[in-house]
Amino acid sequence: MILFVLLAVTVATVGFLYRDMISLQSLAERESQLRTFQSEHPLAVYAIAFGVYVAVTGLSLPGAAALTLVYGWYFGFARAIVLVSFASTAGATLAFLSSRYLLRDAVQQRYGESMKTFEKRLADEGAFYLFTLRLIPAVPFFVINLVMGLTPIRVWTFWWVSQLGMLAGTAVYVYAGSRVPNLTVLAEEGVGAVIAPAQLLQLTVAFALLGIFPLGARKILAAFR
Repeated sequence: MILFVLLAVTVATVGFLYRDMISLQSLAERESQLRTFQSEHPLAVYAIAFGVYVAVTGLSLPGAAALTLVYGWYFGFARAIVLVSFASTAGATLAFLSSRYLLRDAVQQRYGESMKTFEKRLADEGAFYLFTLRLIPAVPFFVINLVMGLTPIRVWTFWWVSQLGMLAGTAVYVYAGSRVPNLTVLAEEGVGAVIAPAQLLQLTVAFALLGIFPLGARKILAAFR
């Protein structure tokens, strides 16, 4: 418990002190310096990138989507998807644990009504309900992290289901970021600068299929039962 508190305080401090430095505009201004530092200190770069992403997601700070795009541009698709996938799940688990052990009363007061729905669906569908929530971005991920912390779901189950369920969405954003020519373009023009209308249609269809998949899978599982 003491170790967890120290970790939470450390992550919060890092996120607060460096929140301006990790903004998209700030990173764009330091683009050449970032590339040089990456070539000279590759291990340090991965460690820092992982820690920053955990801080952003663990503290439910805005900017995770933009950070995913940046990582896709900076590390390339293959490396970025591994880093973002594990960092996002680590941050989600940190928020989950903070809700369970540190912020229980505050979360209960803020999301008390949602708790009833979450607990009922978990009782009916088990971990598959969490998988559906991760696959379909209908509920903000930070809300899922906090509310799930007050349910009986085990930490290990929360971790691996989140890891698997968020992978598809992570891949989409990392791929978009990997197509960014430079950060200045992304900072000024947004995701539209790197995703053509045809690609946007493909992504829309892909997300629609992701939304249909849990419904089909649920019917198949019900048939087997």
